This record gives sequence, structure tokens and C-alpha cells, in this order.
Amino acid sequence: MPSIPRDEKVAQSLAASIREFIDAYAVASGTTNVFPTGHRIPFHWPPHPISYNYLLHQSDWRGEIEADIHGETFKVELANTTHGVFGRSNELWVEALGGTTEEMLSKLRKTVEPLFKRQKQIAYCLGIEGRYQGHLNELEPIQLLKLLYCADRDVANDAHTLLETLPNKPDFLPALLGIIRDQKHEHRRSAQWCVLDMFEDLPSYCETESDEIDAINAITELLKNATDDYARTIYKAGVVLGGHLPDKNGGPALLGCLHASSKFGRRSAIHGLFHVVEWDPDARSVVVSALNEVAQTDSEPQLREFARLMANDIESASQDHIPEPVFEEEV
Repeated sequence: MPSIPRDEKVAQSLAASIREFIDAYAVASGTTNVFPTGHRIPFHWPPHPISYNYLLHQSDWRGEIEADIHGETFKVELANTTHGVFGRSNELWVEALGGTTEEMLSKLRKTVEPLFKRQKQIAYCLGIEGRYQGHLNELEPIQLLKLLYCADRDVANDAHTLLETLPNKPDFLPALLGIIRDQKHEHRRSAQWCVLDMFEDLPSYCETESDEIDAINAITELLKNATDDYARTIYKAGVVLGGHLPDKNGGPALLGCLHASSKFGRRSAIHGLFHVVEWDPDARSVVVSALNEVAQTDSEPQLREFARLMANDIESASQDHIPEPVFEEEV
């Protein structure tokens, strides 16, 4: 268990703020439908400076103009060469090359677009005007928690990485459980994936066994009620329970999810039980028996076959397992 005790006042304040944030977003967006989150696209800035490819020297930058980008004005240094017109904005850390000044500016605006889009999405998520130009490590914990819901999954990932570095992890547990149980915010799957990744080290967030049980119950509810597996969140939930919490709590929770109403949850449970037996070989016979039952009774033909093959893999002590099936609507 963590060495730093939970500050209940802080913990409840964070949890209440996240509830208000989720509720307000649902009202503003007019929907509680989950957004079909795609893959995370890692963000890298600045881009490679094109002038490096042409061995320009500092003395080549002799001119300067102003460029309007999304209503903001930036100074752009110019270098007129035999290769064309180079432009660079030191403020934005970006360069461009064109046959004319206008072509260069057009390319520069296009190049900077991913930066502005990311900064505006951060600002929107935080409820501030314009674009956020600071560093994420300058933000308060509640702001980082809100950014788990950012439409840009890479921002959410960066926020969750920073949250993992903070020392007072028990303070975050009530808010994190609120995110796992969220059924309103359209970007909840991305946020829930981030929380589940943090829960791979669940004991650091828990002060008592009751805390751990609360977390496992929340993850179990997520599995049982899932109507999709966007962001591979439901798959991740099974991995956390089976691969990181396979003892007296995680394993039984997955066994219970074999009969969940959600086919996504059942699929995740079948996969997660392979990891349970990896950590607890004594559970093999119970798990194999449960999977063989599913192989006979599940309403989904794909899951019946998946359970049968997984039971075979586990019973034979295979080092690998059958890949999970893909449902028709996921293709």
C-alpha cells in the first residue's frame, strides 16, 4: 500500500470536479453516446527544419514579414535562395520552403496546423479560450484529469503519464473510479483506457483492501455493461484484472464476467483468464472448466469457439494463446 495517506478533502474535491466536468460536457454536447475513438497518433514537435537539408547559414536569413495564422500574427524570417524562399517562425519552431513567398507561407500554415489543433483541443478541454501554449507539466492535477478526456488521444496519454509521476496517488482514486464508471462523456473510452493503464499499479492508489475491491468492482461493471470496445478499453480491462490483479479479486471477477450481458466484456474475460493462470497455475482446472462451459452455452458462435480454443491453450500450458475474435461491426 502507498506510503502517503489519502487526503480525503482533496480526494473528494477531485472526484466532485470530475463529475461536474463530465455532466457539463454531456449537457453541452447534447449526447451521452460514446465516440468511436481511433488509434493514438503520437505528436512530435518541432518538425524537422527543412533548411537543414540545404545547409543554410544564419547569414542567409535577411528578411522578415508578418504572417497571419488563425487570427494571430507571427514574425517570419526569410531567406531568398536559388532553391526558393525559406521562411521560419522562431516562436512556433517551424520552417517552410516555397517557390514564392506566398507559397512558402501557405506551406508554413499547413505545417503548423497539427500544433494549433492540439493546442486548441487542450484549451477546449480545460475550458479556456484560444490555444494552450504552456507545457502539460505546468498544469494542476484536476486539469490533467480533465485532459484524459481530450479528443486528441495523444494529449490524454501525455496527461496520464504525468499523473503517474505524482506522489499522492491515493488522492486520485475516487476521481479515477468516477472515470471508470462514466457513462456520459463521449470521449470516455480514451479516458478509461488511461485509467486502466494507471491501474496496472493499482496498489499505489489504494490505502485499504476495500479500495482495491471498489476498483475491481468498477472495472467489472465496465466489462459487464460495455456496448463497444473503442480504444481497446474493454480488452484492456480484462488484461488489468487477469494480468495485474489475478489473485483473490481479479480472477473471480473475470470468471463472473464470462456470463456478462456484454459480448465485448465476455470476450475480454476469456482472454484475461489466460493471464490469470499464467500467474496462478493452481487456478487452471477451475478456469478450464468455466471456459468449457462457455464453449457450450455462449450465445455468440465466435465466443464459443474462442472459449474452446482458449481452454485448450490453458489446459496444455501453452506459452501463447489463440487471438481473440473480431466482431462483424468492428471490421
